[in-house]
Amino acid sequence: MTFRDALHERARRTRRRVVLPEGADGRVRAAAARIEGSGLGSVELLEGTPRSPLPEMLRLLRDRHPSKFPDDATAAAALAHPLTYGAALVALGRADVMVGGATFPSGDTIRAALWTVGMAPGITTVSGAFYMVKDDAVLTFTDCAVVPEPAPEQLAEAALAAARDRRRIVGDEPVVAFLSYSTRGSAAGPRVERVRRALELLAARRPDFAFDGELQTDAALAPDVAARKAPGSAVAGRANVLVFPDLDSGNIGYKLVQRLGGWEAIGPILQGVARPIADLSRGATADDIVDTVAVAVLQAGEQP
Repeated sequence: MTFRDALHERARRTRRRVVLPEGADGRVRAAAARIEGSGLGSVELLEGTPRSPLPEMLRLLRDRHPSKFPDDATAAAALAHPLTYGAALVALGRADVMVGGATFPSGDTIRAALWTVGMAPGITTVSGAFYMVKDDAVLTFTDCAVVPEPAPEQLAEAALAAARDRRRIVGDEPVVAFLSYSTRGSAAGPRVERVRRALELLAARRPDFAFDGELQTDAALAPDVAARKAPGSAVAGRANVLVFPDLDSGNIGYKLVQRLGGWEAIGPILQGVARPIADLSRGATADDIVDTVAVAVLQAGEQP
């Protein structure tokens, strides 16, 4: 069974409720039919402009952000956006997962998530991951989608969020490597120090998974190189979660692996929000949407 087959099979068992806000788009409609037809979840498809907001949606926005939404009119204006409306359904428990962004930029999806469901406990930064798949191998790349120049705290939180999600999405134990052009002191400079500080901040949280850094990519992934460059590391040579030092390296890295290495890229997957709000590329195919739904469903947990 391939990783995608296993992903879909596990997602089917959860029987989650999925809202797709961009029902006027043909790709979204095709994906909805496949999701329903395969038993991946029950779908609420919002056709065109969402219906009038429910009173509890207005209260949700006003209670969460009183300065931004001081009255019902301002809250209703925000909920006129289909992604905000769909995310509010998740926040109110009327749906388990929202997947959107096929026709809107990522900023709209992230804004909808922050206004409605908010951040997961212990996390203050939204980040994005790609699940890179080839044969039986699955690697998590983060952050490849959201924060251009992350501070050490943001790198630590991206690592924490990626590890939490990997357990749910892949079902194995995360092994986290903070990437750099340096391996354990082989080079120095402000960018290396930022990665080292992120490692210290993560260590202070006492996470229950293996992590190490700073590591060059070959030391993180190749056991023979790890034995020479980082002997004694609990992570080097076997990492499955790669934390990139900035958005340039993360975005470039996943696309090189995808285009030249022949790996499949599933994502971007938003990390760090309290309930699953998934983002789509505006170039997404119906297949991409179905895969993203399967991942988001597992972010919600395997127990219905």
